[in-house]
Amino acid sequence: MLAHRGANVDAMSEPVRISPAEALAKMNEGYTYIDVRTPDEFAELRPAGSVNVPLTEDFASQMTAYPKDAKLVLGCRSGNRSMKAARALIAAGYTDLFEQRTGRDGSKGAFGEVTEVGWTKAGLPTEKG
Repeated sequence: MLAHRGANVDAMSEPVRISPAEALAKMNEGYTYIDVRTPDEFAELRPAGSVNVPLTEDFASQMTAYPKDAKLVLGCRSGNRSMKAARALIAAGYTDLFEQRTGRDGSKGAFGEVTEVGWTKAGLPTEKG
């Protein structure tokens, strides 16, 4: 499968996974950070400026407020849900998105150890409520 950077994505592409710092840089370029966690998780602590669209069975249809060429970064707690969401959007025809691979908390190894820090541990801006 092909990876992508920006436009020119087709339905067979895999999302490009980026670090928290790269996600923040994309937000500074005008990308919208879509946090796909539950509303309770989102309210607890989230990347500053992010928008909550929880991952559900009909996630792609919930995203119709965003055009297919919207600049999007998808994130969650650890990168699993956001990868599913990114794949769903690519399959639905979205062409300019990235997946923030470590989520809020970070990627974990087989024994639960953090293998790459997430948004919060990287010290990037957060908000609550």
